[in-house]
Amino acid sequence: MSLEENKALVRKGIEAMNKRDLTVLEVFMASDYVDHTNQLRCREDVKQFYMRAFKDFPDLHRTIEDIIAEGDKVWVRFKIMGTALTGKKIELTSVNIFRIVNGKVVEGWTVPQLVNKKKKLKVS
Repeated sequence: MSLEENKALVRKGIEAMNKRDLTVLEVFMASDYVDHTNQLRCREDVKQFYMRAFKDFPDLHRTIEDIIAEGDKVWVRFKIMGTALTGKKIELTSVNIFRIVNGKVVEGWTVPQLVNKKKKLKVS
């Protein structure tokens, strides 16, 4: 697949997940997908992860700020917003890296925003 096709694949997946369409995982994610950050080892683990996230943050939404492709990887910078069941709002930035092989996402990494976490933990 071309770099543009890889970016389109990831963009389509994110847009579908924002609509709570977990069936998209079957289309764009390999069954043996590995999420190295969250220690998820298959597509079903990812589905369960998002089901919990959507339950805890019913309005969770990711907005793509930047998307870059190089080789077999797509890098995406997101703004993530949502409201917890407690009413507390979250807003953070995350960078995700997806490796794509034969039109399927096979691996992923997440680099979360740490600045606000340091402030909350009173770390300098």
